[in-house]
Amino acid sequence: MVQGRRVNLVFTVGALLLGSFGLTACATKKYVGEEVGKSSAATEKRINDVESQVEATQTKVKSHDAKLAELDTATRQALERAQEAGKLAEGKFVYSLVLSDDAAKFPVNKYELSNEAKEALNAFAERLKGENRNVYLEIQGHTDSTGSADYNMKLGSERAEAVRRYLNKQGVALNRMSTISYGASEPVESNKTKEGRSKNRRVVVIVLA
Repeated sequence: MVQGRRVNLVFTVGALLLGSFGLTACATKKYVGEEVGKSSAATEKRINDVESQVEATQTKVKSHDAKLAELDTATRQALERAQEAGKLAEGKFVYSLVLSDDAAKFPVNKYELSNEAKEALNAFAERLKGENRNVYLEIQGHTDSTGSADYNMKLGSERAEAVRRYLNKQGVALNRMSTISYGASEPVESNKTKEGRSKNRRVVVIVLA
């Protein structure tokens, strides 16, 4: 009789222990499952965040490429040169100032600034001061097709340097400006007419930020 009670007690304790182990195992399994779920959710969120960043970067690159495609060759090249030199904060084209026969006469074979050119550059310098922006200028000198290629490259450089020196006198820092000559290689009009040649004798100031 006593032995039978002992057997029943053993079975009861054993059942309780097994039940306890079963509950613990279930609780552990549930906890692990929750943690794995949390980890998976966090990982998926990180992946989604990275994908969003990649998409945003790709969108910016496409937008930048589209804007570059809209620019004329000389402006696009100016922007690329300034970017390569690390001169830009934002890497974009702002606007340009064109000094040609329409507003700032450059006679044939001359690079001296006319009174009209000086007036235009004075207003331009004041605009730069008023905007108070950390801009970078590329000053491009152009000529008509009169003369040899070497001569035109030299004349274009002299015209660009004349503008650079004058702007420096108006307070624009020299290290914020660079010059380049295109000679007669980038005409905006035909060199077959007097009017066309007058428009090709020009200096273009590209404003970049």
